[in-house]
Amino acid sequence: MKLAVVGGGSTYTPELIDGFARLRDTLPIEELVLVDPATDRLDLVGGLARRIFAKQGHPGRIVTTSDVDAGVADADAVLLQLRVGGQAARNQDETWPLECGCVGQETTGAGGLAKALRTVPVVLDIAERVRRTNPNAWIIDFTNPVGIVTRALLQAGHKAVGLCNVAIGFQRKFAKLLDVAPGEVHLDHVGLNHLTWETGVRLGGPGGDDVLPRLLAEHGDAVAEDLRMPRAIVDRLGVVPSYYLRYFYQHDAVVEELRTKPSRASEVAAMERTLLEMYGDPALDEKPELLAKRGGAFYSEAAVDLAASLLGNGGSPYQVVNTINNGTLPFLPDDAVIEVQATVDGKGAKPLAVPKLDPLYAGLIAHVTGYEDMALQAALHGGRERVFKALLAHPLVGQYAYAEQLTDSLIAHNREHLAWA
Repeated sequence: MKLAVVGGGSTYTPELIDGFARLRDTLPIEELVLVDPATDRLDLVGGLARRIFAKQGHPGRIVTTSDVDAGVADADAVLLQLRVGGQAARNQDETWPLECGCVGQETTGAGGLAKALRTVPVVLDIAERVRRTNPNAWIIDFTNPVGIVTRALLQAGHKAVGLCNVAIGFQRKFAKLLDVAPGEVHLDHVGLNHLTWETGVRLGGPGGDDVLPRLLAEHGDAVAEDLRMPRAIVDRLGVVPSYYLRYFYQHDAVVEELRTKPSRASEVAAMERTLLEMYGDPALDEKPELLAKRGGAFYSEAAVDLAASLLGNGGSPYQVVNTINNGTLPFLPDDAVIEVQATVDGKGAKPLAVPKLDPLYAGLIAHVTGYEDMALQAALHGGRERVFKALLAHPLVGQYAYAEQLTDSLIAHNREHLAWA
């Protein structure tokens, strides 16, 4: 079995490598190719990756290359984890929207749109290269904004499934609070990427007892603290929102918070410099503890599970993925991409049935889906007017004057990445 990771020079990658090494019985990789244009980072990450495999006794071969076509050739699955423009572009995404009093964030709002515009054309180019060299390969997208990027891939006819680590993070945390094995926890997880709610927490599978009320009654403070939201929000909803819902439920407070501290991008950039220095140590043969602060917790386990299922090697019977709606949420277009529990096999992901949603959630999902459709059109076809309309449609922008100013700022800060600008 051959897997390729495009964006393999990311400081995330040792997390992925550690999972591949530990879970080699689930996903028996014979060759792993790390693909990245940043050869200096790739050499450091690749060296550590080989040492991790060696320490854990993994027999697979790790190859590094900056050649996408060569890297993905004959791969059974290709994982995408890119960041077009790097942390410098992310830092801009997180700062210039604040000038309008709007949230600065890399996956939602104006910053999220900027990332989508930079990313979708690059991902589609890579996907076409995969299709030319190996049309049967699965594409697993971990590149944000995952919902928009996965929708672009599926609309272009690629064999793609989107992946996020939010759900597996909740699963692991809830299992710890409930003192059960993670595999016993099944989430009634519904929404869009980075716009989801856990409407039930079931033990044993989809038909198991819903212990969410008990979880909130006994551990509500811990859950709320993890979300960085007041417990009152969680108690009144009676569900667990993704922590990305902070940007919607506490927008103005979050803007003030972001204005008074360094951007997350600047923190991550400093952390990455330290990590890369550590990766260059020939004595290091395991992922360092600092990597846990970088983000992406449990990404490797979710990726292994998904790849194993898509490639016919087992995997969990139910997994939270980003996939085509196709009637699952009847108030959305069939071609929308949703994030829900699904069964996954060699044919792809099939969402489980979702009970009728409260309008409190369905309304916001529909609103953001409309924005995502317009964002994808802007990413595919360009043009100032498409960018403006996507911003006007976003619930975190929504005002004409803001949309005008943010459109100009977005284009000015991203011109080098926008072929049409």
